[in-house]
Amino acid sequence: MKKTIISLFALVFIYSCTPQDAPNTFRDSRDGKVYKTVTIGEQVWMAENLAYLPDDPGVVGPAIGSETEPHFYVYGYYGTNVAAAKATTDYITYGVLYNWPAAMNGAASSNANPSSVQGICPEGWHLPSDNEWKQLEMYLGMTQEAADDIAWRGTGQGGKLKKAGISHWKSPNEGATNESGFTALPGGCRLPSSTFYSVGSEGYWWSSTAEGTSVASYRGLAYIHGDVGRTPCTKGYGFSVRCVQD
Repeated sequence: MKKTIISLFALVFIYSCTPQDAPNTFRDSRDGKVYKTVTIGEQVWMAENLAYLPDDPGVVGPAIGSETEPHFYVYGYYGTNVAAAKATTDYITYGVLYNWPAAMNGAASSNANPSSVQGICPEGWHLPSDNEWKQLEMYLGMTQEAADDIAWRGTGQGGKLKKAGISHWKSPNEGATNESGFTALPGGCRLPSSTFYSVGSEGYWWSSTAEGTSVASYRGLAYIHGDVGRTPCTKGYGFSVRCVQD
């Protein structure tokens, strides 16, 4: 009996002294990175940009953008050293920029809700379809007609998604309240020509929905207004990724 008590005590002590992930977070088993999450309506979203970067210098670096081969980028970094890329401030703040093939990780286009496309997302999470983005926007007050439109749409839903203030977003960061808890940051993008563009001013996020052979749907936010951008874009661009829980 004495041995049993000692064993139980030891187990309780070990468990209680082992660091546990905070509520509303999850850990990516691939690299151990912990992400904040947020429930918005019936969806659970990552509240940070995905920062998974494969340990393969062959896919990281300054190559000309591709619409068919996966490429991974860290804003402002032109080398191929994964450890060096992860040490940059822009990686720590904004995560990784993925072209559409990298975001999809070999999966076929989907506009289902949920998309069922894990893509580059961790186990138990998936890349949101265009329709899943619409669900988020309409929960925040966008009409179906506006959600189905292209270009800049809505009546302030982008402001509800953006992190408030100007610590990351350029002034005036119009309409930003982060009412949703989504905490969108302006991670910019990587042009197919190998130029990085608009960090601090704009943020872009892929969907799992192709709109043609060479383009796919994405969402965009900007510092100058509180609307949400939706339009097809060349798959060779490097955009951020937010994942949705399965």
